[in-house]
Formats: sequence, C-alpha cells, structure tokens
Amino acid sequence: MKKINDELWETEPEYPFPGLSTHAYLWLAPGGNILFYNTTHESEFDRMAELGGVAHHYLSHQDEIAPSLHTIRERFGPALHAHATEAHLVGEVAPVDDAFDDRHITTTGIDVIPTPGHTPGSACYLVPLSGRKYLFTGDTIYADPHGHWRAGYIPGMSDHAQLTASLTGLATLQPDVVVSSAFTGDSGVTELGGRTWADCVHEALHALEPEAAGSN
Repeated sequence: MKKINDELWETEPEYPFPGLSTHAYLWLAPGGNILFYNTTHESEFDRMAELGGVAHHYLSHQDEIAPSLHTIRERFGPALHAHATEAHLVGEVAPVDDAFDDRHITTTGIDVIPTPGHTPGSACYLVPLSGRKYLFTGDTIYADPHGHWRAGYIPGMSDHAQLTASLTGLATLQPDVVVSSAFTGDSGVTELGGRTWADCVHEALHALEPEAAGSN
C-alpha cells in the first residue's frame, strides 16, 4: 500500500480494462479504519491488518462487487455500506449492514451522498480528513490524463438524466481533494488547488452532453 498522507493509504493499482486503473483507499479514522471502494489484491490485507484492520467498508457502486468483499468481511468483520438500489447485488457476495437510500452524515463525519447515474446505485462520500475535505466520487466523475474533468457515462448502462442531476448536486460541495476509484491518468487523487470544484463539475457536464447525444 502507498501512503497518501498520515491518515490515508492507497492500495496497489488494478487494471480492469486497458488504460483504466483502480485503487481502494483506507482511512485511518478515529474509532476504526474505513475502506472506500474495493481491492482484489489479497496481499494488501496483511498491510491493512498492520494498520489496524477495517471497521467500515463503503462501496461507491456495483462494479466494486468481487469475491474479495467476502474475504475482507471474514478477515476484519467490517460493517458493509452500499446504496439500497444495488444492495441485493452486493448481498450475493457479502451481507450489507447499511443499505442507505438518502443523504446523511454518519457518526464518523462522512457525508453519504447517493449519486445515481453512472449506475443506479452510485454514491459519493465527503470525508473530513487531515483537516481538509476529501470527496470520494467512485466512477461518477474523474479527471482525465490532461486534467479535464469527465462524467462516468457509459452508453447502455448509465442514465444521462440521473447523472446530470447528481453532478449538479455535487457542484454545490466544496472539497479540497477528489478521489475517484477508476481513472485514466497517473493517479485517482486530484488536488483542486486554485480551481473551484463547481468549475470542474461544469466542465464534466459540458462534455457529457455531446457524449450522451452520440450514444442515442
């Protein structure tokens, strides 16, 4: 695992498709570590154990369903969180403890934000981490290798209207760092710097229109 900062660790990359990489992220949170997304690298589990295990496991969407969910559950016993729309799919591999369907803030300070569109049960998480706000976006929105922001729209699977509405809602947030699960550049961790997040989201929305039109 790679250390991002004192509280956040990144798993080794996986390559589900050519040009596409994914990571999972372990937050060393007060009261118990929290894993965002999923990893199939079982070699990473020993390092997670050294870092204190996993108390909660948050999925961003159904593409993270894999047998490793069961392995993580058996080894660490975390509470598994997933959007209610896709909880039945997750439950075929590991039991879901929290099938949420509305926006809420957890006792650990995570702002849980359902963002359907990329898939019906996509979700994002705004996390107070190391004195800053980290937005875990899954595949809903990400920066491409050139630094341009793109929506996670897949013809035949994604819902354009839902994704547009979800992105519009995300534009009202004020994160400092964005962490996507899948990415096409060097890293899924993007420091916003001087650029406003609303501008990044509007760039993704602008690119989404011709992309969606071309799939019709």
